[in-house]
Parts: sequence; C-alpha cells; structure tokens
Amino acid sequence: MALLHLPRLRFSVLTSSRSLSSLSNSFTIHKFPCKNAFFINTCTVFSAPKSTLTTSEPIPISHFPETLVENHVEFSLEKLFVPPETDVSCDSANLSTRILKGSNIVLSKYARDAQVSQAEFVKSSVRTEDCPSDGLPEFALVGRSNVGKSSLLNSLVRRKKLALTSKKPGKTQCINHFRINDSWYLVDLPGYGYAAAPQELRTDWGKFTKDYFINRSTLVSVFLLIDASIPAKPIDLEYASWLGQNQIPMTLVFTKCDKRKKKKNGGKRPEENVNDFQELIRGFFQTVPPWIMTSSVTNQGRDEILLHMAQLRNYWLKH
Repeated sequence: MALLHLPRLRFSVLTSSRSLSSLSNSFTIHKFPCKNAFFINTCTVFSAPKSTLTTSEPIPISHFPETLVENHVEFSLEKLFVPPETDVSCDSANLSTRILKGSNIVLSKYARDAQVSQAEFVKSSVRTEDCPSDGLPEFALVGRSNVGKSSLLNSLVRRKKLALTSKKPGKTQCINHFRINDSWYLVDLPGYGYAAAPQELRTDWGKFTKDYFINRSTLVSVFLLIDASIPAKPIDLEYASWLGQNQIPMTLVFTKCDKRKKKKNGGKRPEENVNDFQELIRGFFQTVPPWIMTSSVTNQGRDEILLHMAQLRNYWLKH
C-alpha cells in the first residue's frame, strides 16, 4: 500500500449519485493521482496532516481490550489506523497494548509530549486571514450544534470554562483559537445544523468555516464530533463527505459515550451507534478515518485524543 505524503492527502471518497441524506447504495469512486509515494508494510494509508485507514468492515467495540495492557488480541491490520514509520505485523505479541482504548488507532514513536500544561484563549476570527499567523500547528473541532465541542475542549485542557459552553445550540459563533503549551492550537468552530441564530448568520458561519478548512495551511487535522448517544444523522455523513471530497484531514470523535439509553425504550448503547455510523460511512468512503470514543463527563478518551494529536502533530512538524 502506497503511503502518500502530501499537504492534502488525496481522499478516495464515495459519493452517492443522489442526495447523501438518502443514504443510497449507488456510489461513484473519485480517484486521485498519487504523487511522492513511498511504502510501508501495512494496509493503512496515512499522511501528515491527513490520516485514514483502509477497512472492509467496522470494528466491533467488543473486540478492543478493556485496558492497554491486557493480553494479546488478534487484530486485522486493515481495520487499524497505523501511523507511518511504525513496524507492526499480525503476529506482533504486543500490538494490542499499542492500540488506544476505545479507538482504532495504533500508537507510534511520534506519540510524545501529549500532556497539556498551559492553555490560553488567543483570539476569535471570522476570516481565515485574521487567524493567528505564527505558523503553529492546529487541530479544529467541528460538529453539529450542541454536540459538545466546547465541553470536549475544556476536558482536554482540564479547564471548566476556557471555552464557553451552553445548553442552547449555537454558542460558538467564530473561529476561536486556544494556544496550548505555547506550541500548538486547539480551534473551536461554529456548529452546523440547528442553532439559535438567523439563517443568514448561520450561512456566514458555514462559509468562513469551510474557507478555513480549505485555506488554512497550518491545519493538521479536523476532529469531526459525532453524538454517540443518538443514531447517526445524515447531516454528519454529509459533512464527513464534504471534508473527504475537499481532501481535509479528519478524525472522527464520538462524544457523549457515557449516556446509556434504555433498551426497553428502543434506544441503543453508544457503542452500537458508533458501529452503525461506521457501517453508514463505509458507503461514502473507500477509506475510513481514525476514530475515538469520548465523554466530557467522565473524561473517557481524553488521554487518547491527546496522544493521537501528539503523533499527528510531531509527524507534521518533522515532515
């Protein structure tokens, strides 16, 4: 499998011949040219800043060990996100100890300096050209309104009110930059979908957010937040497809994984919704992005996200 190293890795996206919201099974593969390719001994496509994996079917959550130090478990390499310069094989005795809990992500040598010791709000912008110009790498958080972006950001930095949160959708209305350890940024973006704001304003949010994704040269990866406490929404699939078609780096972050729905009321557990989303996204992507399960209430996935960001960031800086 060729490993592509490009400013924007070519994302092989499957798009429906009809509206994405129809979840049609009729798709067309868009192929992109492969340049500057080199090889690794896995079936996973990765680049800095973009990271994707090849998969034939979603990974049941139950296949993952309860901790990172349990006995060896057999994993199919094509179902895992394997970073570059990472030597893994199917008979590796300790591969299971290198998979981040509640994810499909394998740790690499670049997963270092992951802890947050300092965090500060820098500025809000509504134009990409007004964003910080210091060249530091950054990770953008985006998702449906009220999916928990600001709550996740606060959890990552262990600050309750660094990013303002609200039960009322649409609290975040600008591109908000938060500098971490004076060396990289977390970026909180307006949510898409419902928000308590006029349609004209929400349209403006969509325009400057997408302009930021396409033109921000220091963007390492977009972390697309998906609410795991409810079934998959077509708008989330549409947004993921848009990111893929525009070659934007992406990691799926499943939020609210602490919420449990009662079976007798017809609700599904978060891990079931995660599996369902993977099934659906397989219809839109030839390769599936890395994913992590999280909860801002219990801090589930906090360390895993920081380690994943660290290995993406350090590889991006080196290359």
